[in-house]
Amino acid sequence: MNHDTIAIIGGGNLGKSIAQGLLKQHNPSQMYVTRTKVALLDDLKAIGVHTTSDNILAVQQSKILIFALKPYRIESVLKELAPYITENHLVISVISDFSIEQLKSCVSDTVQIVRAMPNTAAAIGESLTCLATKNASAANMSKAKLIFDSLGETIEIDESLMDAATVLGACGIAYVLRFIRAMIQGGIEIGFDAKTATKIASQTVKGASELLLQNGNHPEEEIDKVTTPKGCTIAGLNEMEHQGFSSSLIKGIKTSIETIQKD
Repeated sequence: MNHDTIAIIGGGNLGKSIAQGLLKQHNPSQMYVTRTKVALLDDLKAIGVHTTSDNILAVQQSKILIFALKPYRIESVLKELAPYITENHLVISVISDFSIEQLKSCVSDTVQIVRAMPNTAAAIGESLTCLATKNASAANMSKAKLIFDSLGETIEIDESLMDAATVLGACGIAYVLRFIRAMIQGGIEIGFDAKTATKIASQTVKGASELLLQNGNHPEEEIDKVTTPKGCTIAGLNEMEHQGFSSSLIKGIKTSIETIQKD
């Protein structure tokens, strides 16, 4: 991996997940993570990461700047840091609902910017990260891809789809976890203890995902393999559909993107 020093501006849940994922391949001494309540980063500090509440220091010491702040904070922080961000920096934003044009308006036009949308599975190297840019060079896009490939997998998309990527890929973690929680609750109701139900549900979801990823099949093809005439699987699936399972999930996804785009 390229050993350019990386600063993660905003060491909250997502920023910290990115840091934890990067540490599998990146020297901790070449990473800065910032947070107002810097004591919450003590676990990273203990393994050699530079932790600080001083964003300016982190920017001055780094070549790659990953902004992982709350959307309402990014503009004020960028304007504070603008005098210190040069054309030699690569700016990567993982902030939802803040476009490349908005980012450019806060810094010099010569600064190359990449938007990225990973998810919290970055901490264990299983994120799916969508990347988009309008002015980054091929070399800098490759650098961004290399960073996020170390956190899972990456795909490049048009920036117009970044809100959709946020909902499907980042919010999607919560949707899937809620589904797993419901499976666990159902498992307990039919006789399993919570620990066993959690193991069965979690591994089953992991296995279902791998079937799609490795075989490249449509979900219905795999569903057909486990549904038999008058069987318990089709009876359960049909009851879920009668109760609005698929439509409620689709409505939830649409509601999430409408919330992002409300402004």
